[in-house]
Amino acid sequence: MKPLFGAQGQRALAAVLRGQPLLAFDFDGTLAPLVDRPEQARVPAALARRLARLATLRPVAIVTGRAVADVTGRLGFTPGFVVGNHGAEFPGAPPVHDAAALDPLRRRFQAAAAIAATAGMQLEDKHYSLTVHFRRAPDQAAARALADALVADLPPGLRMVPGSMVRNVVLAQAPDKGDAVLALVARAACDRAVFLGDDDNDESVFTKAPAGWLTARVATDARSAAGYYLGDYASVPALLDRMLDLLGGGAA
Repeated sequence: MKPLFGAQGQRALAAVLRGQPLLAFDFDGTLAPLVDRPEQARVPAALARRLARLATLRPVAIVTGRAVADVTGRLGFTPGFVVGNHGAEFPGAPPVHDAAALDPLRRRFQAAAAIAATAGMQLEDKHYSLTVHFRRAPDQAAARALADALVADLPPGLRMVPGSMVRNVVLAQAPDKGDAVLALVARAACDRAVFLGDDDNDESVFTKAPAGWLTARVATDARSAAGYYLGDYASVPALLDRMLDLLGGGAA
């Protein structure tokens, strides 16, 4: 990855914004700061104002592991598209898979609920995916081992998507984030995309991005297929301001 705020990155950003791009963003760790409890996450008001202005200039999409119903009220603005459950919830499209395939893992989670709570972990059911959170666990090594055990030897039809201090399980046949962004580019009649994400579950976008897209990961120490990196979450407002400037929208 190259620095997005380096000379090459800024040239690439200016070039992609001269076309007709979809502007797509992950939520947790990208637009909302990471928090100990998932239910506390929100897009800060100042960032939401920038995003609202961007949404008047180009199609804006949120592509998240959260359920659509969960994330919508946390944004503080209205994007053109919201994709949830790592790509499984696509706007206006009925699911093409059966969430009941997750039932065996739901039962495993229910059986482990007490020990997980004691370890400071949270088990989340998002209907089309299940997540083990262990960011708050006092013993990270033990919690990670328990999370990995919970998602080991998955029943047929399921796959694990790793993340930072989380383990996600999704339906194997469900679209992933990369599939979702490709579909949104076509649906929005765009010719390319900008995608910003921060975690391993965003790698499907980075790996599937065609030439001409701009992809960036909010990280400096991760191995990633993203073309560029943004040093940290604190750099996101400056990136949105730069995008607004390049699109003629002025500073937020």
